[in-house]
Amino acid sequence: MKYTRLPNTNIRVSKICLGTMTWGRQNSEEEGHEQMDYALEQGVNFFDTAELYPVPAKKELYAVTEEIIGNWFKKRGNRDKVILGSKIAGTGDYTKHIRTTGFSKDSIISAVEGSLKRLQTDYIDLYQLHWPERNTNFFGQRGFNADAPDFWEDNIHQVLETLRDLVQEGKIRQVGLSNENPWGVMRFLEEAKVHQALPRMATIQNAYSLLNRLFEVGLSEVSIREKIGLLPYSPLGFGVLSGKYLGGKKPRKGRVTLFPNYNRYSNENSVRATQKYFDLATEHGLSLTQMSLAFVNTRTFVTSNIIGATTMEQLKENIESINVDLSDEVLKGIEAIHNEIPNPAP
Repeated sequence: MKYTRLPNTNIRVSKICLGTMTWGRQNSEEEGHEQMDYALEQGVNFFDTAELYPVPAKKELYAVTEEIIGNWFKKRGNRDKVILGSKIAGTGDYTKHIRTTGFSKDSIISAVEGSLKRLQTDYIDLYQLHWPERNTNFFGQRGFNADAPDFWEDNIHQVLETLRDLVQEGKIRQVGLSNENPWGVMRFLEEAKVHQALPRMATIQNAYSLLNRLFEVGLSEVSIREKIGLLPYSPLGFGVLSGKYLGGKKPRKGRVTLFPNYNRYSNENSVRATQKYFDLATEHGLSLTQMSLAFVNTRTFVTSNIIGATTMEQLKENIESINVDLSDEVLKGIEAIHNEIPNPAP
């Protein structure tokens, strides 16, 4: 395994991060525990979860994933061996079963306390805001709709004050963002720069893959210049970049098969691009999965690549990608495909 540090901290994390989004819905508790055992054995010391998980979100399954992780910590007694990230859910129709009060002080405190209880721990290493409260372009929206109603009032200072208090209490160690854009990232960073007692965002968790490289436009410069590391999620585009859906296949337990509305990586251009990436990988003796993950692993703005799997075979292949080196020829081939079909799945 290879390691790095959360930017501006002394927290050492593996370059591969274990995502947990399917546990409690596509995966059983036993399977989740097996994945964590194997990942830790392979040197993966960074796990990421959220109060929203498993997804698709469902009221009856609220925060089950955190409970699965908490039970594993209790059984194994190894909380000190894991760098743990979790998140507070933002506002939206699909989170009304959690709360409708956004990132108010009471909401953040309640969310953290709930996660700590379910995770059976007294601290979270990285606590993240899952997506913005304000009206902006996240979750695949192509652009900012300036005419859309937005009742958000700038509360970023207050949010950071609440997070600061939780850091001082020892309940969280570092803070991060998710599904943010350049304006939001810079707004949080500038607030912490002007008011130095406030915590500074260490990471941003956004989608990034061969099918969606929009992070490179705007956010990559912010990441590099401001030293805020990307934790890319969906590096395989819901499994599309494993190639298992090519040729119209619908694997029985595949995420896109089970949840057809999760189709952002399945449009015509994405299918065309995926086929081309598959052909490129095959030409060079690589699996599409490992080529796709190895590309993400080596981006200079990436702190840790969040992989997810529903089978042990997938997990093993995903983790092994850390040992895959891409030749200049492969990288040139990737750029040629990207130039022909840029960002087909934003």
